[in-house]
Amino acid sequence: MTHWPLAALLMGAVLPRSAEDNGIVSKPSNHSVDQTVENLKNILQSKGITIFAVIDHSGEAEKVGMKMPPTKLLIFGSPKAGTPLMLAAPSIAIDLPLKILVWEDGRGKVWLSYNSPEYIMKRHGVPQDLLKNIVVVGTLAEKAGE
Repeated sequence: MTHWPLAALLMGAVLPRSAEDNGIVSKPSNHSVDQTVENLKNILQSKGITIFAVIDHSGEAEKVGMKMPPTKLLIFGSPKAGTPLMLAAPSIAIDLPLKILVWEDGRGKVWLSYNSPEYIMKRHGVPQDLLKNIVVVGTLAEKAGE
């Protein structure tokens, strides 16, 4: 298994914006990492979507004497949307709840990255009619970055 996408992210490289190779979609943000995270939290809360966790990777790195660009992961979802997917394909639980990574590259540009819903569905063999349950992740990322 290759770890080049994570290594590229940590080294400041800009990842591709399509999910063709690795299932990760990256969209630009017009804000700082912190403001983008706040935007995303506000959007999720306004839609009644549960925020399970916000993981501050860069903050945790700092606690052990390491420095990395601002990087935060939001984990969120809705049991009403996710449960039918897990009933159809239990293995999808490894990819749920949904996640959006908000990170700053080596040039100071902020990105929102997430697993492509289509990639997740294909990976777990979930029926196409359930795609609607997770496709919203792209819209959430776009809105948070505006």
